[in-house]
Amino acid sequence: MTGTRAEAAFSRAVTAFSTPTLDLLHGRFAPFVVASLSLLFTADRASIPIADAQAELSEILDELRGAGDEEDDRRVPAGTGRDVARNWVRLGWLVQQIDEDIEVYRLSAHAVEALEIAGRTGGGRTRVSNSRVRTLLEAVEHLADSAEADPLRRLARLREERAALDAEIDRIEEAGRADPLDDEELYEEAENVLHLARELPADFTRVAESLKLMQRDVVAHLRRDERPTGEVLREYLQRAQDVMNSTPEGRAFAGALRLIGDPDRIDALTEQLHGLLRQPFARMLDATQRAELDAIGRRVELGVEEVLAAQRRASHVITGQVKTHDPLRDRQIDDLLRDVIAALHVWDGTGASAAPVRSLPLIDLGHLRQTVSSIRPPAVPAPLADADDVEFPDVDTRAWGGPRYAELEEYVAGLGPEFDLAAAFEDAADDTRRPVDLVGLLEIAHRNGMTESDAVSVVEALRPDGSTRRFAFGAVTARNPKEEAHA
Repeated sequence: MTGTRAEAAFSRAVTAFSTPTLDLLHGRFAPFVVASLSLLFTADRASIPIADAQAELSEILDELRGAGDEEDDRRVPAGTGRDVARNWVRLGWLVQQIDEDIEVYRLSAHAVEALEIAGRTGGGRTRVSNSRVRTLLEAVEHLADSAEADPLRRLARLREERAALDAEIDRIEEAGRADPLDDEELYEEAENVLHLARELPADFTRVAESLKLMQRDVVAHLRRDERPTGEVLREYLQRAQDVMNSTPEGRAFAGALRLIGDPDRIDALTEQLHGLLRQPFARMLDATQRAELDAIGRRVELGVEEVLAAQRRASHVITGQVKTHDPLRDRQIDDLLRDVIAALHVWDGTGASAAPVRSLPLIDLGHLRQTVSSIRPPAVPAPLADADDVEFPDVDTRAWGGPRYAELEEYVAGLGPEFDLAAAFEDAADDTRRPVDLVGLLEIAHRNGMTESDAVSVVEALRPDGSTRRFAFGAVTARNPKEEAHA
């Protein structure tokens, strides 16, 4: 009998340690994993774009490798941030998904639970406080009352509660004041609240993952096409409409959603938490506890949003699969994939060749159009109307165009083997001293060869409307290849 009990207990322990949660906490790099995940994911950042997560993980690796000694280096995994993140996905600690057309990482339920255990253990010893025991007793009492079928006992219990409330009301009215608990008891109550709140993220993530698994199950059954298409469509369309009630976790969350899904209740919760942090007993909380207490409302809101997003995503995927379900095409793709997988198994990677995939399903293009419409417009455009109110500039609009290269090159040809570009620009004719002509002159000088110095040249350019602009640039001595060749 003892051996049987021991074997059963050992089997349960082996099963527990085979889960990703305890695998994370029991692994060689567990401190690094817990520290990195707690830095990457916070109450305000439940998901991270994959590229950002891998870059931040690389920075964490570089910091730890650069600051630690040889012993610390052995506690940090090898590879880049990308390698480490991909390994965590394989181990079931991170989940990849598409969020608003961006591929992101999210913590799995196992990773959330592991972080909760590590945070609770590292945050100090767990005390058997009055608040925690009372929470347990009240939960048991509520369970017993909810299961009570005798109306007389239920009424007696309700009358006791009403009598206690009436007595408390009379005491406050008589005394004219409400006596709160002392700071030590309020601190215990706050610790109990934090203990309960740390379990919420893992619960929410577990519900979202159960919905995702249900989605995959639905799509897999639909692709197998084991029953008539009409029957499959009717059943899974109904499941798509009522996806939340398809899993035990979903049904439990639906009940909790009636309590915490009301925005007014979330706002009230946030206001209550802010009020608690202003109370004198809040000074007994450390900075981490105060931050956790302040973030409870946000955690609840993000958890509800995560589950509802998973519900919408599952409904969308199932509905899309139902709409595009084509048994013949799916079977063709499955056959091709099986052929590819079989060929990969045969190929041993030592140079042996595998037969290539020589055929793919043909796309159904339907009926292509055989004629085109007339390229001529249906009617001539309306005649242009006279515009009497249009003002035309007095100068030639061509003067506002680009550099006059022909005139500039002819002018440069007569400046000698070398010339100062600023002096040449100042001596040029007015119609080639525009700002754009200065750019053109610099371009010609650069093309022919020029030398720059540390001195600064200042020139005044003349715009077509008569206004001037001053420009400063590094002094340039330009060469004239034509004059050099002539010399």
